[in-house]
Amino acid sequence: MKYARLKKNTDIQRLFKRGKRVFSNALSAVYVPADGLKMAVIVSKKHGKAVKRNRIKRLVRQAFYNTCALVPCDMAIIIMPKVAAEYSLKGFESSLKSCYKKMQCTRA
Repeated sequence: MKYARLKKNTDIQRLFKRGKRVFSNALSAVYVPADGLKMAVIVSKKHGKAVKRNRIKRLVRQAFYNTCALVPCDMAIIIMPKVAAEYSLKGFESSLKSCYKKMQCTRA
């Protein structure tokens, strides 16, 4: 399944203001129903230096790509991983699946 990336700061700020939040073991997500499937990953400096943050972003993007067919409806999603000692693709995939179960498809 194909998805678009959220890149504009205004879109991300609007999503933080109007979006609903869901949480799981390894990550938290902010979402809003939208016209198409859109995604952004935000990793803070608490996670480490740039090399580690970029690796986390790559893992989260791949986990989202692997599981995006399970998203209940078209929505814009911001994914924020929680600080942990170790990060894995399987851990992010299972956390995303649990977040998808909590997401609701109501238009605001």
